[in-house]
Amino acid sequence: MAITTSTEQMLSISTESLSGTLDDKVAAAAAASFTGIEIGESDLIASPWAPSRLRRECADRGLTADVYRSPWDFEPTTAHAFAAVLRRAGREFAQLEQFGLRTVLIRSSGSGMLDDADTAAEQLSRLASLADGHGLRLAYEAVPWGRFVRSAGHAWEIVRRTAHPALGLSVDSFHVLAGPDDATVVATVPGDQLLHVRLADARRGASTADDSRRHRLFPGLGVLDLPGFLSHVHATGYAGPLSLAVGNDIYRQMDPWQTAVDGMRALRMLVAGLPPTTELAGYAFVELGVDDDSGPAVGRLLAALGFARTGRHRSKPVDLWQQGDVRILLNAAPHQATTPGTAAICALGVAGTDPAGSARRADRLLAPLLPRTRQAGEADLNSVAAPDGTAVFFCHGDFWTADFAATGEPRRDGAWTTGIDHVALTETVDDFDQAALFYRCVLGLQPGELQELAAPFGMLHSRAFIDPSGRVRITLNAAIMRRGDWAPGVHRPQHIAFATTDAIAAAKQVRASVLPIPANYYDYLDAHWDLPPGLLAEMRAHSVLFDRDEHGDYLHFSTPMVGSRVFFEVVQRLGDYRGFGDPNSVPVRMAGHRERRIAALRQSRRDYSLAHLTALSLSPPDLVDAAAEAGYRYVGLRLTRVTAQEPNHPLTTDPALMRTTKVRLAATGIEVLDIELARIGPDDDPRTFQRVLEAGAELGARHVISQLPDPDPERKVDNFARLCEMARPLGLTIDLEFPSWTQTSDLHEAVRVLRAAGQPNAGILVDLLHFARSQSDVRELRRLPAEWFHFVHVCDALAAIPATDEGLIRTARFERLFPGDGGIDVHGILDALPSGIPYALEIPRADSVASVGPKEHARLSLAAARRYLDLEEH
Repeated sequence: MAITTSTEQMLSISTESLSGTLDDKVAAAAAASFTGIEIGESDLIASPWAPSRLRRECADRGLTADVYRSPWDFEPTTAHAFAAVLRRAGREFAQLEQFGLRTVLIRSSGSGMLDDADTAAEQLSRLASLADGHGLRLAYEAVPWGRFVRSAGHAWEIVRRTAHPALGLSVDSFHVLAGPDDATVVATVPGDQLLHVRLADARRGASTADDSRRHRLFPGLGVLDLPGFLSHVHATGYAGPLSLAVGNDIYRQMDPWQTAVDGMRALRMLVAGLPPTTELAGYAFVELGVDDDSGPAVGRLLAALGFARTGRHRSKPVDLWQQGDVRILLNAAPHQATTPGTAAICALGVAGTDPAGSARRADRLLAPLLPRTRQAGEADLNSVAAPDGTAVFFCHGDFWTADFAATGEPRRDGAWTTGIDHVALTETVDDFDQAALFYRCVLGLQPGELQELAAPFGMLHSRAFIDPSGRVRITLNAAIMRRGDWAPGVHRPQHIAFATTDAIAAAKQVRASVLPIPANYYDYLDAHWDLPPGLLAEMRAHSVLFDRDEHGDYLHFSTPMVGSRVFFEVVQRLGDYRGFGDPNSVPVRMAGHRERRIAALRQSRRDYSLAHLTALSLSPPDLVDAAAEAGYRYVGLRLTRVTAQEPNHPLTTDPALMRTTKVRLAATGIEVLDIELARIGPDDDPRTFQRVLEAGAELGARHVISQLPDPDPERKVDNFARLCEMARPLGLTIDLEFPSWTQTSDLHEAVRVLRAAGQPNAGILVDLLHFARSQSDVRELRRLPAEWFHFVHVCDALAAIPATDEGLIRTARFERLFPGDGGIDVHGILDALPSGIPYALEIPRADSVASVGPKEHARLSLAAARRYLDLEEH
């Protein structure tokens, strides 16, 4: 998308701002409508492009190669050392002349040898003469960490003293505004001697060389006075390019096209003539993407909060939920991909006075317009995509509601909800600045201070963006470390905050839907604020949180999380309170959501475990995450390989993998039900499994699955008994499984081994597939001691029994079915087992994993099991 800027100021970008090789960076700069590039040494020397190719590639894309950023710094030095500088410079200038570059940027040095203005002027003059002989100019810049020259004023004194036509000054907003300079000195430089201007923003306190190289920000996202800096630049009469130079570790790992677009967006916001921002009137709606699993759960929570499903879209699977004038849409086919079983905010409808003007401004700021399919007579709404895919609709009035057919359910008048106070989005750390820049530029929202919040799973960044009228508020959050997820098992939560005039009354009204808050929090409030005892008691009784700033008070409460990711908040602003709650309330809420989720797992009608074979390609930490996201209580972990072809997850020998797995277990609340596999054949010694048993105990496992493919009846009893004796001090049971193709092939033989071994921690693991294939007897199963059975492997399969061991093994490892989809007497076998034991879903199914991936297959397995097994009657 190439758009010509309306300003005559040339806009350039430094290649240090972009990821990739030089060809990637040139293409990205051109696609984002930059007119020039500033090239760094590493990009130039790594490029296979010959000088003529570089000139041609730039020219074909409408770019000029404006500046070469030299890696060597300049301070006056000894005559001998300077001779080496001249030799190097001569060779470098000759190369740059071939590439068509005109200006070379050099900087003051942090390791200079002489503090002598006359020597500096003399040596710079000789360098400038050498450059001039190759058709080049030198732009000299001071850096705040320079040994002798630290300010633009000092650098300008040296340039002026040198008085060479091929020498001028370069200024960098980061170095000038974050260093010791007075920015007004820039205005004293004649425009023809100001050769280069670089722009970047920075967070408060950033001033070091490391900050300059790694932590610069797009203009508008920091605290530097860039408009003031540019006013001094323009006062000189400078007409050269403005070069965006945002060296940042995160930006340099991102798609260069997107970074270049963000950079142009920031520069146009700063320097170009743009259509004015439209006055915003609040939220017309917020839309959630849902599916068959998450949609009903979100709907039930909205109903509990006083919303009614008043409309169904005439041509799309979208429901309108309403309370008063507050509207929430649930879309079963959102434009944005959502994780199955998960609800997510997929669109924001922003009300304003001039939607078309907002769309024009968004277009000038390179926001991609979203195509929309609509039927004749349906509302035509302009929309653009935020960097994370969230759609932003520009609305005026409520004419769009005519697209919804009435359901007959009356709209509730909103006894307590008066509007949408704010929307909170969680981004990855990679997307945080991009999203911030989008809402800052496209909607004209003003950024608040960046906050760092201590949370249960690591530090968080949080920043609010608010329109000047205070009607549209968006908070962006991100986990600082590059983990991707907010926390294990909780994928980037989002919430919608509804405004109310009485938070305590609202909490009473929706009591069952309020997230419980621990008593310790209210003891903290009592110590921190001088609150009336009656108010504190009411807040404590109804889990309402509190904050106060210099403008007013803030009362708020949250709901539990629904659809794995979304929750709602109800907030009351008293006076002119401007914040979003005490930072301490964030970890309180996060801990509450975690406890509620874990409690739900514990209180479910039946405990389910995710057996590793169901999703064997997942590493143990990822299996734990998959179990948490899907709603399992336990996992079974495979610590030994059964075949050479299957993935190896060496928990017994890889301390890093063990640590990561334990961290995920602790964070998600998932527990390890069992480990596998202690498979003892004729030539195996049980003692070789000692480390496996110890690793299982370290993981908190309760049971160990064992198999005995040994034809010697006495030897396998002895080995099994010895394994039980090794496991007993570790608090583990040994549960004997009987695959039908092994020498312990049915329930009858497994019973014989247990009776002969006589171990108190011995058990039998019934796998429904193996039980059915071995044609074991349900009547015998009913007669066995209940204490022998600790859990069961649940699955289904075709009724026909394969005639060969190869067929039996193939079905067991790759072709199992969801419960109820095959011919196994699932209910009959389960009814013969003790009630209350966990159901471990072992449903390896290669076609499903290949189609939807292992995590989704694990979720589908649980959903199918619950549909079939959790019925009150069968």
